[in-house]
Amino acid sequence: MTGRYLPRVDTRATVHSLCLLAGLLLAAMPALAADEPCKQLLISGNPEYPPYLWRDPADESRLIGANAEMMQLLSKEIGVPVSVKYAGPWGRVQEETRHGKVDMIAGAFFTLPRLEYMDYFQPPIATTRTVIWTQDTKGIKYRKWSDLSRLKGITVINNSFGEAFDTYAKKHLDIYKVASVESALKMLGLGRADYVIYEEAPGLAYAAKLGVRGLKAATVPITNEDLFLTLSHKSVCNTGEMRGRIARAMHKLAQDKVMEELLARNIQLWRKQAD
Repeated sequence: MTGRYLPRVDTRATVHSLCLLAGLLLAAMPALAADEPCKQLLISGNPEYPPYLWRDPADESRLIGANAEMMQLLSKEIGVPVSVKYAGPWGRVQEETRHGKVDMIAGAFFTLPRLEYMDYFQPPIATTRTVIWTQDTKGIKYRKWSDLSRLKGITVINNSFGEAFDTYAKKHLDIYKVASVESALKMLGLGRADYVIYEEAPGLAYAAKLGVRGLKAATVPITNEDLFLTLSHKSVCNTGEMRGRIARAMHKLAQDKVMEELLARNIQLWRKQAD
């Protein structure tokens, strides 16, 4: 009887080879992880928000300010480079974040609609006061939201002042929206509105820069709102592992109280550039 000779298979050698192959694949995993798409975080924010954020006069494609400096500290903590860039007016920044073209916003108030396209990190970057700006000659006295019901207001497109006030304003107030805080303050100075709603520190900064005189901020704020760091749902960097790294870094930076020093330094920087 004739037939083809079949060589004996050494199963132990085969198993050993497979184990070696598996080991090589596991060893290669860190290298593969290094090739993950999150190589840099593109960060933007409201470019009319000194001392937190504004465009660099020396390079208007960049944003500078206290929040921009904080993002560089965040970068060191999470081990990922960041680039804090001008991505257009505040409304455009939010749209770019919605579509994942901007990874993070360095400073946004919490609203329910924004939860549809980005995650919020605790603790907040800072807490800000939003106030009513009026002309001295108007004699307007503000104490509560309903005091504004018969007046004409101005604010910036896509600005939010907290979920509660946004809802109230939509139902009860007459507020016209313009493209920039500069336009809003100029219109107020020309008497085209009774008041402007904007955050206290940025409003003071722009009023000084524009030389708009006779403006005053109400002592009672509209809201005291937290300013958060956010991450786009569509960012390639939005993974559980990265969110954990960012959250831990934000807690550390808050404990170190870095924002106090950053704000003081950038208030001085803005004033020098505005002079």
